[in-house]
Amino acid sequence: MGSHLEQIREQLRESCRVKQSFSDDLLARIELFAVRAAEALAAGRKLVLFGNGGSAADAQHLAAELVVRLQHDRPGLPALALTTNTSILTAASNDYGFEQVFSRQVESLVERGDVLVAISTSGASQNVVRGVEAGARRGAFRVALTGETGGALADQVDLLVNVPSRDAQRIQEAHITIGHIVCSLIEKIRFQKG
Repeated sequence: MGSHLEQIREQLRESCRVKQSFSDDLLARIELFAVRAAEALAAGRKLVLFGNGGSAADAQHLAAELVVRLQHDRPGLPALALTTNTSILTAASNDYGFEQVFSRQVESLVERGDVLVAISTSGASQNVVRGVEAGARRGAFRVALTGETGGALADQVDLLVNVPSRDAQRIQEAHITIGHIVCSLIEKIRFQKG
């Protein structure tokens, strides 16, 4: 016991360092994400979130914060994650290929003015890129939460929120922090809470 304490401390320091390194420009883009989402929700639109692996879990987590609540009791907000219906996921993958698993759902569920939130540490996942491309055709406001470079998503979205790191662990930790900040701001903007 105790032989790994320094490794634990180093991981915590690095997690904090990444978040503390956010530029003013990145903070402004996070604010814009929250404002555009709150405006869309006020106009009767919805947020649609998706990603693979840990990013899929983040999509589901953030959708739940909006539908249920984050900090304040308030009416539920329309948000959904495209990773929760196993019948759709397996049918789309089987019939069209895994690269189409999100685009098929975006074609069916996303309407003009919705906010589409693609979450990908690399920004290079083909199924996420194709989902964003489908969102463009549907008239969605497209946001990507990515790592440092933004990958292929950088040129495909209306708003890039790229965490200044190339370490998937640190990027994912920052994504959920950003998501919580955005949800908190949405509650404040929409309902003057907090």
